[in-house]
Amino acid sequence: MTAAGVPAEVRLAAEGRYLLAVYRRLLGRFGPQGWWPARTPFEVAVGAILTQAVAWANVEKAIAALEAHGLLEPAALLAAPPERLAELIRPAGYFNAKARKLKSFVEFLFARHDGSLERLFAQPLERARRELLGVWGIGPETADSILLYAGGLPTFVVDAYTRRILSRLWADPAAPFLRDYDALRRFFMERLVPDPALFNEYHALLVALGKGVCRKGRPRCADCPLLGLCRFAHEGGGPAVAAR
Repeated sequence: MTAAGVPAEVRLAAEGRYLLAVYRRLLGRFGPQGWWPARTPFEVAVGAILTQAVAWANVEKAIAALEAHGLLEPAALLAAPPERLAELIRPAGYFNAKARKLKSFVEFLFARHDGSLERLFAQPLERARRELLGVWGIGPETADSILLYAGGLPTFVVDAYTRRILSRLWADPAAPFLRDYDALRRFFMERLVPDPALFNEYHALLVALGKGVCRKGRPRCADCPLLGLCRFAHEGGGPAVAAR
């Protein structure tokens, strides 16, 4: 039982219905997002590493450079000198560190899975996730992006947009589940069917909302498809901010 006397399973079911209502409204407004934009799972993994702290347009330039030099496959990337990688991925920013991260990732892939993403993804989800989190330069968001978008595994990706939107929907930025990446990831995964397609689209739609509507400083609440579901707006925080 919860402190309010509501059985936990009842609360989880109600919150799951709420999350699905949010999802349906976002899908109705923005439509399918078609994530992740890449031709191969390995390209997705490379993009997930390169997109750390940089706009996607710059990542596309770095990926195009790697492809033009035949480096968008594990063995070629493993053999490439770090200095050459750094120069090619310069548009993605932090290029020396990201070159090291790419090298660490492919070194792990060959050491543990003979260079095969398929072998990595064939493992149980949490085991594959623990392995990725043990690779230098790969944090939870990058690991989950690789597992979901490259591997098609049912893990939920949490980013700054997710945290911002959920804190406003609940109108409580200090809520315990918002303080920790894994807690917010579990919040979604314990309340939704473990469907990779759903998790894929849901995360992409949250990004679309966060970029264009539920912005950090001046949220456009009057134009938000979640207006009737959002406690932040309902309690007077949203429209007042948007009007300034």
